[in-house]
Amino acid sequence: MSPAARPAAGGGRWVDVGPGRVEGWLRRFDERHVVESTAVRDYGIELATKDGSIAECHVPFPPLTGDCAGTGLVLEGLLAHLAVRRRVGVLLVRLGGHAVGVFDGDRLVASKVDSRQVHGRASAGGWSQKRFARRREGQVRAAGEAAADVAIRLLGSRPLDAVVTGGERRAVTAVLADDRLAVIRPLVVERFLTVPDPKKAILDRVPDQYNAVHIRVIDPPT
Repeated sequence: MSPAARPAAGGGRWVDVGPGRVEGWLRRFDERHVVESTAVRDYGIELATKDGSIAECHVPFPPLTGDCAGTGLVLEGLLAHLAVRRRVGVLLVRLGGHAVGVFDGDRLVASKVDSRQVHGRASAGGWSQKRFARRREGQVRAAGEAAADVAIRLLGSRPLDAVVTGGERRAVTAVLADDRLAVIRPLVVERFLTVPDPKKAILDRVPDQYNAVHIRVIDPPT
């Protein structure tokens, strides 16, 4: 199945391509548009074509490692970067639930998944609503502290190359604000994963997301 495209801010469209499909995708792109030059960027590699199309290849865990020089489809440096085996920590947090894992390559070597009850917002007014709001705030705080406890236990005690986060940005930000997680904050990558409730099945599949190459395709001007 070919990866689905989605509109890109500023023009063009985004396509997520798994590491094993990147070389084939690039060859097909070259066949359609004829790649004339490549340039190394801070996000990865930019391909410029004869018909004016551009493909911006945003790699996971930038910047590119090794020698990435090349012309046309001679992009050994890009493929070598994707082939690097990394030890990656994952922190997924949504309201009331979290999943934390450590991956050695694509193999999950440690994990903890948990959920806690957090009541929805009350619509009633008066003192009852205030008491409900205080109780809810306490539940949210307790859920965040539980996620931070697991994150420091699993991620703070292991040598990691990077930490990938996902779920709800506000919830993740609140967890990472815990002073105990200062040691892993410098390892957090910019790429943020959009995931549903963080269950074990979701955690098992996240390498497919964070290892993908995000490619922005810009069509030639008409």
